[in-house]
Amino acid sequence: MAGYRASVRVHGAGATGRVLARWVFTSFLAALGLASGLLLASRPAKAILASAESSAEPTQLELNQLSLRSVVYDRSGGVLAVLHHDENRSPIPLDQIPEHVVNAVLAVEDDSFFQHDGVNVRSILRAAITNAEAGSVRQGGSTITQQLVKQSLLSPEKNLERKVKEAVYAIRLEEQMTKEEILEAYLNTVYFGNGAYGVQAAAETYWGVQAKDLTIEQGAFLAGIIQNPSNYDPFRNGDRGQEMRERAAARRNFALQRMVVKGHITQQEAEFLRGIPVPEGQRKKPLQTRDDYFVEEVKQALLDDPQYNLGGTYEDRFNAIFRGGLRIETTFDPRLQEAAQKAVNTQIPNTNGRFVGALASVEPSTGAVRAMVSNLNFEEAKYNLVTGRGGSGRQPGSSFKAIVLLAALEEGMSPNDTIAGSEPCKVTGIKGLIPDPYEPGNYEGSKGSNGPLYKATAQSLNCAYIRLGLSLADDPIKSLTKVKDMANRLGLDKVNEPVVSMSLGAKEATPLQMASAYATIANDGVRHKPYFIQRVLDRDGKVVYERKNEGERVVEPNVARAATWTLQHVVNSGTGTRARLPGREVAGKTGTSQEWRDAWFVGYTPQLATAVWMGNPNKQDEMKSVGGIRVTGGSYPARTWNAFMTEALKGQPALKFPPPNLDEFGKPTSIKPPKQVTGGSSTTKKPTSRRTPSSTPPEATTSNEKPDKPEKPSSDQADSGGE
Repeated sequence: MAGYRASVRVHGAGATGRVLARWVFTSFLAALGLASGLLLASRPAKAILASAESSAEPTQLELNQLSLRSVVYDRSGGVLAVLHHDENRSPIPLDQIPEHVVNAVLAVEDDSFFQHDGVNVRSILRAAITNAEAGSVRQGGSTITQQLVKQSLLSPEKNLERKVKEAVYAIRLEEQMTKEEILEAYLNTVYFGNGAYGVQAAAETYWGVQAKDLTIEQGAFLAGIIQNPSNYDPFRNGDRGQEMRERAAARRNFALQRMVVKGHITQQEAEFLRGIPVPEGQRKKPLQTRDDYFVEEVKQALLDDPQYNLGGTYEDRFNAIFRGGLRIETTFDPRLQEAAQKAVNTQIPNTNGRFVGALASVEPSTGAVRAMVSNLNFEEAKYNLVTGRGGSGRQPGSSFKAIVLLAALEEGMSPNDTIAGSEPCKVTGIKGLIPDPYEPGNYEGSKGSNGPLYKATAQSLNCAYIRLGLSLADDPIKSLTKVKDMANRLGLDKVNEPVVSMSLGAKEATPLQMASAYATIANDGVRHKPYFIQRVLDRDGKVVYERKNEGERVVEPNVARAATWTLQHVVNSGTGTRARLPGREVAGKTGTSQEWRDAWFVGYTPQLATAVWMGNPNKQDEMKSVGGIRVTGGSYPARTWNAFMTEALKGQPALKFPPPNLDEFGKPTSIKPPKQVTGGSSTTKKPTSRRTPSSTPPEATTSNEKPDKPEKPSSDQADSGGE
């Protein structure tokens, strides 16, 4: 009392007046409690209260729908993430909550729960007297039923009208529901602090366990903090952290003693359990959750796209995702994701974040995204290298040549047609061409040569593909438009205008777009848009969205097969030999943009299509000396692709690609580029002795290319492609 007296002496009559006012107020509370107790003491009085309600009130009370967290699952049913906003709640049946947890809550909050009819008169009187003696509100007289009514049916304001209505509704609720139903609803509704609503979320938040595994002292801790979770927060940091933990321990010990009084545990057990520390420090992860790029893509897709049937507005969809208790089933494959992350981590050199790798893997037969590595720190960099969300794509370099190849094959050109791949290949005189003239080149030291298209592809001859991109129609712009249209059909939406440099990969693309485009080739020309979400169920288990496996044919089968046949040469004897998988057929293409700023390998087997990119995620940065080499798509990206696919395909059969019918393309001839392309030969002479490629997959041979010592693309022009 010394501190109180000092306060009176200092503040004089003003302080005395406040003390008197507080005494009057608490006396009023006591009188109110007594009056309420007398009023509610008899059945007739309860009936009068019930009948006094407005005739407009519903005869059947319905508890408000609880906010429930949503759970994201991987393809095998494992928990991938938990999504919630302000209320983290996961309702569970009463029989999954240990009896000692229930006993602790009842001992502290409502020890006569199974005896009263919704309102406990003795409890009201006891609380009123205690509060009056203490000069403040120390105890509440509300039963568990009243607390449930307050949390689920009434507004939070504190006045006599609401208090009376709370009591009336509690009595009515007890007539509608069993004690067990009320108790279950309460234990799933009540707030335990730190965003945890209900026993299950609280068990996960404070100890990282399921509710069924809670121990006696943990149950007592939860029972103790219900009264005022923010005042007993053991996770509080700063100056008041230790004080809060001491308060939390005191409340836990109070709950243990109440359990002794009610005969649930012995005094000796309580003494022992008091010695166990309350939870503190960094909270444990409640489940095996992720907050990463894959989960972020799932969240953003659900928020942005009405096709998932979660509401017509952004707000509706937000509430459904973070409060609606959804079950969200995804395409995520944890085994493949682990293999992808390991491949990127082990095959891409550590440059302290300057250069990183990204990987996307898509199932050709469905479009399902099975793995995605955006090798950045998610907490620091929300930009997704794989999808381009938060940023943009990067130049795919010569990996784009597969799209030019498809456009050429669709126009009837054959993989065995002869094309001039030699330097120089200067382009000028095309209206609107920027820059003009445009003069790319092959690798330094390689002048290129005339030969079949499949060999020019394997050697990634830039001059051959500049000529090819301009040779698909009589007019160069129309020809390039065919390339643009093919890119768009395959999902490369950044290719939005016909320019000469597009044939060398000047237009940006993301790893996911490239993986999806190549997956279409692997799937005989049927495109399945890449997707992350397989199915969504609401809180009642009703399916509100399910992915339909409907593909769209965008390329004829034989065209796709001829492209695959050609791209197999890249891996077996060209620039992509490091991507070979012994015993398996592989098709793919390397890509390196100008000045080694972006390096790619995109490839596929019949079961899986994967794109690997390497570069600086923040700017155009030259990879002229990384791990002692100048980086091309045939070096680190191809190695990464190989490491991932080797592990990803373990246990799967070594399937073969369906062979093309090359006779459909007619007899091999020469590809004649337009006059706007100078250099090389515009009317290449057919070889007098040639070997027409068979329709069987090409054999793997040793490449003369040395990917560890790549040659420099000779053009420094903007938007030029590389290897």
